[in-house]
Amino acid sequence: MFTYVLPCCLALLLAGTAQAQSTQQIAQGQRVWQKRCTECHALDTDETGPHHRGVFGRRSGSVKGYDYSRALRKADLVWDETSLDRWLTDPEKFLPGQNMDFRVRSKQERAALIAYLKSLSPAAAQN
Repeated sequence: MFTYVLPCCLALLLAGTAQAQSTQQIAQGQRVWQKRCTECHALDTDETGPHHRGVFGRRSGSVKGYDYSRALRKADLVWDETSLDRWLTDPEKFLPGQNMDFRVRSKQERAALIAYLKSLSPAAAQN
């Protein structure tokens, strides 16, 4: 019986550690978002940039009524970990002709910011 209990306990411990890291990463991402994104974006209203709640899993250029650049309107992409990471690393290199003049150089900050944005999106988009 002991041989079955130990692996189960280890699995639960690892799952709890991953959850704690995820929660910490989301909190860090929220701080990064508040510090670096709120000049142009809000969670629920369109400002200089489109709203961010629900961006994870959203097709680029798809917020109704927001005046996107032609590049974003024509891009055939869905915002996920990979596309958001490339976008935040260098928007112009990723999608020439877009209008966002902002980068997140730190890989750790990008990952945290993406985790935060993902936490604000419907569960279906996160899978």
